Amino acid sequence: MMQAAVVMHLPIPSNNCCRPSFLTSSSSTIILPAQVRPLQLRRYSSSDRSSMTVRAELQTTNPTSAATVTSSSSSIATHQVTVHDRQRGLVHEFVVPEDQYILHTAESQNISLPFACRHGCCTSCAVRVRSGQIRQPEALGISAELKAKGYALLCVGFPSSDIEVETQDEDEVYWLQFGRYFARGPIERDDYALELAMGDE
Repeated sequence: MMQAAVVMHLPIPSNNCCRPSFLTSSSSTIILPAQVRPLQLRRYSSSDRSSMTVRAELQTTNPTSAATVTSSSSSIATHQVTVHDRQRGLVHEFVVPEDQYILHTAESQNISLPFACRHGCCTSCAVRVRSGQIRQPEALGISAELKAKGYALLCVGFPSSDIEVETQDEDEVYWLQFGRYFARGPIERDDYALELAMGDE
């Protein structure tokens, strides 16, 4: 079955250099196959334009809303930390982000707590946890046994919840950990050796 062709009448320039190659000099009419149709322009009513404006505004505001939700969900949790300083008779309360060391955050808020090495290798900043949880994967200064009994090191400890802790006597913690290996009693602290170790950092 043959389909009707589309006939288009085009104005032909008199200048041959501008004349399309598919037109002869005596023709201003071309015949297109039936499958080809001239482009039809759609006329939009005022209601259509209003609808498109609303859709455009929605598309503009949605990414902002999504970004706000993403930013909110990615915020770091913070926890209330209460430290009972037995040596000084003080109680400190401050907020620590879940991804920050407790000692470092306390110092940034001008709170003075006991410490020595800052690397989790001694027991100067040791505390006993009264409530809550502390994550301390870098605490090499105390054994797994003491950790299980609730001891922690503030210099390398992260709060996993609201916590309440109390400072400990360093010699007491050291004896709990190593005292059974020495028959003559507690070992005196070697401050000079500690200073040499800190000087190598």
